[in-house]
Amino acid sequence: MKRNAWGVVDAFFNKHNLVDHHIKSYNDFVNHRIQDIIDFSDTIELEQGKYTVETGKLTIKSPYTREADGSHSDIFPTEARLRNLTYSAHMYLQMRLNKIDEPEPDFEEVYIGELPLMLKSNICHLNGLSKDELVEKGEDPQDPGGYFIVNGSERAIVTMEEIAPNKIILERIGEKEERRARAIVTSIKSGFRARISLEYRKPRKTGVFLRISFPYVPGEIPLVVLLRALGLSTDQDIITHISDNFNYQMIIADDMQVSEPDLKFEQEEMDKLSSKEEKDAYLTQRAVRYIGNRVAKGMTEEYRIKRAEDVIDGYLLPHIGVDPENRYEKAVYLAEMCEMLLQVINEEREPHDKDHYTNKRLRVSGDLMEDLFRTAFSNLTRDMSYQLERSFTRGKEPSVKQAVRSDVLTENIKHAIATGNWTGGRAGVSQLLDRTSYMGTLSHMRRVVSPLSRSQPHFEARDLHPTQFGKICPNETPEGPNCGLVKNLALMTKISEGSDPKEIEEIIRQMEVLN
Repeated sequence: MKRNAWGVVDAFFNKHNLVDHHIKSYNDFVNHRIQDIIDFSDTIELEQGKYTVETGKLTIKSPYTREADGSHSDIFPTEARLRNLTYSAHMYLQMRLNKIDEPEPDFEEVYIGELPLMLKSNICHLNGLSKDELVEKGEDPQDPGGYFIVNGSERAIVTMEEIAPNKIILERIGEKEERRARAIVTSIKSGFRARISLEYRKPRKTGVFLRISFPYVPGEIPLVVLLRALGLSTDQDIITHISDNFNYQMIIADDMQVSEPDLKFEQEEMDKLSSKEEKDAYLTQRAVRYIGNRVAKGMTEEYRIKRAEDVIDGYLLPHIGVDPENRYEKAVYLAEMCEMLLQVINEEREPHDKDHYTNKRLRVSGDLMEDLFRTAFSNLTRDMSYQLERSFTRGKEPSVKQAVRSDVLTENIKHAIATGNWTGGRAGVSQLLDRTSYMGTLSHMRRVVSPLSRSQPHFEARDLHPTQFGKICPNETPEGPNCGLVKNLALMTKISEGSDPKEIEEIIRQMEVLN
């Protein structure tokens, strides 16, 4: 048994590295995600749309350094450590400035900045070297890689643990007798996070049972109103979409009566309208106006309606889509969410366990670098459009090459990795690599950190949960305030990478499971 077990362990480590999760996700970030961020970023328009800046393909060149005499030479990690340099690759992006009614010029390669490189990743000089070659380059052949060298110091990005995004999490508030529950979704779309919370409260004499809150809408609004604004205009539409269960339908009907005074439906106006389509449109418009009064109080009616529609499209469940066509899908999603919440209230469904590892996701280097690059690139485009506008006002011939200040991107990324202060106000995301011992280094590379506050008890979150079996080491966690919030991956844990949902949809279609 013992011999066989060690055989399995050896076979596992022949195929996988201890820091594979960092290196693979960083490679994915470099090969695919950077280009996606550039492709999906907003087009830069200048001079009221007379000029546009178009971006093309990104090229990343292997690490080299510019010497004082202007010569270029390849740089290896050991040299970067000794000379207090940053081990980074140079990025070149194809760009061109198009003018309306003129033929499009050719793309030109513009240097946009440096990207700190992870050791042993695909672009690193150490990738694929034998033990003897590593020794020749001044490296320890046993060093796993998976960290960065910024200004000569080794920085490791720590894996962050978070509640699974784009997934409904149901929880009870207080005791069962209180009949209060909440459904939460953290909706994530290209770096933007929107937390949508639907709450059921046992009504007192008045007040709405089901209230929902989402970004850019102050306070909470009745769910019924939001569903109307999304296109489920009539009472029957709302009730049948939420549930077939008669008891739940009665709860929703009661809820409508309580929340209708909020909308102030004018029956006379309704009676003037003849067709069903007109009445539906009127009800929807009324609900949108109600949200507009919350979002842009005191503005003109036209602006309030426009702002309400923008908020519904952009900040309500952005992962479903951010176009007006997606409103019906959002309404169906919220209706399902509402039914699940009512099942928890009536004890027909168990609330979710937040500490269950199925409801967690780990964000590794590639994911965290993606957040960083997205912010840095948007700063670069903003700075570039400012520089171009300046050259227009001075009457100079605009040039993309001169407008790009490469240190904007470089400094943004370098500063975050050097200090650990990430976008979104998180601190300690990158840390000085622990070199006390070889085991200390390996342990640091496999650390998992929870974002919960250290100063509060959080007893359940600190406990060893049964679902962590085989994934998280039960022994290795610090004493003191970090106990149970800083964890380490078990030795043979392999983090599976996410996949493209469109690919999965395509496969399901080919299997003819869905039409």
